[in-house]
Amino acid sequence: MVEFLLPKNSVLKKGKEFPAPKNAMRTKRFEIYRWNPDSGENPRIDTFHIDLDSCGPMVLDAVLKIKNDIDTTLAFRRSCREGVCGSCAMNVNGKNSLVCIKAIEDYEGTIKIFPLPHMDVIKDLVADMTNFFAQYSSIKPWIETQTPAPADRERLQSKEERKKLDGLYECVLCACCSTSCPSYWWNSDKYLGPAVLLQASRWLEDSRDENVGERLDELEDPYKLYRCHTIMSCTDTCPKGLNPAKAIADIKKMMVLRQQG
Repeated sequence: MVEFLLPKNSVLKKGKEFPAPKNAMRTKRFEIYRWNPDSGENPRIDTFHIDLDSCGPMVLDAVLKIKNDIDTTLAFRRSCREGVCGSCAMNVNGKNSLVCIKAIEDYEGTIKIFPLPHMDVIKDLVADMTNFFAQYSSIKPWIETQTPAPADRERLQSKEERKKLDGLYECVLCACCSTSCPSYWWNSDKYLGPAVLLQASRWLEDSRDENVGERLDELEDPYKLYRCHTIMSCTDTCPKGLNPAKAIADIKKMMVLRQQG
C-alpha cells in the first residue's frame, strides 16, 4: 500500500461534518480532502455520513451523492463510470485507484478520499495533470513510419505481432501508477514515470512503427528511463491489472540488445 502524502503546500485542518439522515439504517463515514484556492484557507478534511440505502454501490456513487445532495461545491473528475476513461483516479485509504470500479463494501470503517498524491491540486480532488500529459506527448504516442503506406490496404500485423501489444494498449492514462511511484515523486520533472514508459513500450513493440531507433534514442537519458528502481508500486496499484514495471524492464532490455549490436 502506498501511504498518502499531502499535496504540495498542504497543512490540513478539521473541516465540516455532515451527519446522516435521522432515519438512516446503514451508514458509512467518508472523509474527503477539500481545498479551494480562491478561499485563501488551508486544506481541510470534511466528514460525510452517507445513507447507503440511498446510494449506489461504488465509491464514485458516494462522491456523486455528496456532490448532488449534500455539498455542491465538491470538485472532482469523472466520466465513463466503467473504468475506461481514467478520469476518476483518486487515493482511497492510502492506495490509488479508479473510484468508479471500487465497491464501498470492500472497505471496512471510514473511507478516506484524497487527490492523487504528490501532484499539485487544482481544487478538492482535482489534481493538475499538465506535466503528466506533456510527458505523454513527448514520447510521440502514434505510429511513425518511413516507408510509403501501401496503396491498396492498411499496414497489417500478424496475430503474433498484435499479441505483443497485450498488457500495454489497455492503459487508460489515469496516472495511478505514476503517482504511486517514489521515483516519480522525487523526479517528476525529469523521470517519465511508469504510465508514460508503459505507453512508450506500446509503440516500441508495435510492428508497424519504423522509428524504434529514434524512440530509444529519446529515452537514453539518466532520468527519463533509468530513475526506475523496480519498487513495483506501479504494478501493485494499477486498476487495470497491468505491469508497468515489466514494460520498463523490457525497454531497458531493448537498450542493452541495441548496444550489443
